[in-house]
Amino acid sequence: MRDLPPVARFGGLIATDLRDVTSDPAALDSSGWWAVVAGFEGEVVCARFADVRPATPADAPDPARWSGPATGAWHSSLDRDSYTAGVRRVRAHIAAGDVYQVNLCRVLSAPLPDPDRSDVDALTALLAHGNPAPYAGTIRLPAHGVEVATASPELYLRRTGRTVDSGPIKGTGRTAADLSDKDRAENVMIVDLVRNDLGRVCATGTVTVPALCAAEEHPGLVHLVSTVRGDLADAHEKTAWADLLTATFPPGSVTGAPKESALRIIGELERAPRGPYCGGIGWVDADRGTGELAVGIRTFWIDRTDPGGPALRFGAGAGIIWDSDPVREWAETELKAHRLLAVASGRHGTSGGEQR
Repeated sequence: MRDLPPVARFGGLIATDLRDVTSDPAALDSSGWWAVVAGFEGEVVCARFADVRPATPADAPDPARWSGPATGAWHSSLDRDSYTAGVRRVRAHIAAGDVYQVNLCRVLSAPLPDPDRSDVDALTALLAHGNPAPYAGTIRLPAHGVEVATASPELYLRRTGRTVDSGPIKGTGRTAADLSDKDRAENVMIVDLVRNDLGRVCATGTVTVPALCAAEEHPGLVHLVSTVRGDLADAHEKTAWADLLTATFPPGSVTGAPKESALRIIGELERAPRGPYCGGIGWVDADRGTGELAVGIRTFWIDRTDPGGPALRFGAGAGIIWDSDPVREWAETELKAHRLLAVASGRHGTSGGEQR
């Protein structure tokens, strides 16, 4: 699908006519409308589009431009035994006082059966029907190696003028009754981390928590979601996005606490780069001083550099604390992945989607 033009699609808007691409987040406080992908490992792609307008039915992508992997073709960077061993290793780090929580993730990959029918914009449309999400979107920049379709339910950063919001998710169950004290403890830990991160760029005394551990329903599962809010300090207002990313990235909900220790343990235990997964994905309108980046969870991306041929990738993880049960944490990653892999494989509603 390399002949398809660049496009971005978020919040009912479609952006075309690509003008600039840069890795410098300072551009987000210049001018114009930008699509943004900040990969977990630190790489940033900012793409400025000249034509941004409400999408109409005529703008809908052709579903025939998507041919997904077979349901049995998915392979995991960590299999069940490796993942549960990783959970036990995280618990050992907690017992040693190295860390309080670590988000342990695995990357699922499958070969694309027909690379010429692999338009992530068409995949985003399928996800919108099979797994609607508040921060869903597409960023398609084939010449720059960016082909991302997200169905993220989680707000990383929203900026409106000087006000910044973050909406960390911690705690997942099939129903609200499944949410436990362990889930709430996880959420509170990450809220404290996000408050600290935002406190680095917000005015003293302005960082608040308008909502703590609210149950929020999504297709097939329920999350605990909190809201953290602050007002940018005067010193950071004109360089807000660069400063915000420096202060808060990677998002606390997909790293752990303390963040530096959690990142070190993640580097030890995970066997594949996360890429766009667990990074930041969304848009910034520099002219209006607004923007919205989601945490790159429930996110697919195409890797056309894989030696085995073009591959579709997807990440799933869980927050590990002392009370974590390794088998239950593995099951949580399965729950998060199952529905979306079925959608991507064209088998939503079937029993497909088992990972090896």
